[in-house]
Amino acid sequence: MNTAMTISGSAGGVARSLLAILNKAIQDKHDPLHSFLNNCMLHLIDRNQKTTSYYSELCPNLRDRIEIHEFDLGDNSTFNEHLDKVRPKIVIDLSWADTLEMLSCCNRHGIYYINSALENTMIDENEELYKGFPLAERLIHFEAEKGRLNNTTAIIGSGMNPGVVQWMALELMKINGAETPLGCYIVEEDTSFYSLSSDVKEEVVYTSWSPECFLDEAIMSYPMFMKHGTPLYLYNQPYELEFNVSLGQKQFNGCLMPHEEVYTLGKQFNMETGFIYKINEHTTKIIRRNLSDVDKIWELEMEVLDPSKAPLDGEDFVGVLLVYDKKEIYMYNVQDNKTIYEIFQTNATYFQVACGIYAGTCSLLIDNLKRGIYYVDELILQTSSRYGKYLKHYMNDFIIGENPKSEGLLLERKKNQA
Repeated sequence: MNTAMTISGSAGGVARSLLAILNKAIQDKHDPLHSFLNNCMLHLIDRNQKTTSYYSELCPNLRDRIEIHEFDLGDNSTFNEHLDKVRPKIVIDLSWADTLEMLSCCNRHGIYYINSALENTMIDENEELYKGFPLAERLIHFEAEKGRLNNTTAIIGSGMNPGVVQWMALELMKINGAETPLGCYIVEEDTSFYSLSSDVKEEVVYTSWSPECFLDEAIMSYPMFMKHGTPLYLYNQPYELEFNVSLGQKQFNGCLMPHEEVYTLGKQFNMETGFIYKINEHTTKIIRRNLSDVDKIWELEMEVLDPSKAPLDGEDFVGVLLVYDKKEIYMYNVQDNKTIYEIFQTNATYFQVACGIYAGTCSLLIDNLKRGIYYVDELILQTSSRYGKYLKHYMNDFIIGENPKSEGLLLERKKNQA
């Protein structure tokens, strides 16, 4: 094999989805990564690694190209030894390892890097910094340090959101020409849930992705939005408030959560930005029952909704809503769990995230990008990246539409306290 790719956090749900995509890519001559994969070894790292048979069953077309490793990515010396020995072209980081530490290792070796979310172990382990503003603290620390890393090309936050949604926002803004929107809202309604009530336990927090990361946003953070390039916070629990959105016939009320793409888009453009999120009713009720003492929720059992354990109904609806003075335009993507499981053996949410990682990986490996560390909106605005083209190889069902009137900015959308 002429080259190598390292995937960290390979035993997790996003990696499972990405490997399922790569398993198809290596047999598809029209896939942008086909040639690269045919000359590539995949090195899979996790601190609690799966077996060889797990990967052989998941991605049989890659069986002879996989080498597994088990170690803690918090051990930078071991990770650096891995990079020295393997010399991968790219590290796809789907772990909870510290982003700056992983990125620094790749920078030292001149290796491409991509991840789906910003992680910072120092912030997470410091209760004074973590509680209320964990994302803001991670961003402040990352922004202060990333400038010293000039020997790599990297994409930070290339999942679905952050990631694909920034591309969606920029595509929508092209439609309306030079006029900057008054507001840009990332919206998500995730109705994924077990089909059979017999598979559901009453006091379990169910999410379609990491419950710990979800709770980080849902009960450990103040609701945040951006205005005039400045993060603004509401002094409430996210689940005390609801905000209404409409995308054509699709209407729902969701909670305001801090998110990376809210920050990056709000910095790029002088428009109000926010993320409005609605999750399954079961978990929503658990949170609202415990609003007086949300710390109790951490004591509950948590579970990712896994279609390999029991059938899932529902879908993940993710979109972008641009608000102008007298109208709104929108774009969204919907993936349903039954269809995605049949094709990719994963749930809808993880598939959407993996598509963003896939698009960013293609861009790093193919587009001859200039060195730099990019969020997806920066990648599209500052380089000749063909991110959208690569994305559409597996995610091509985007719906675009217009609301003939505007429901206003965030505070005009706020409903009564839940």
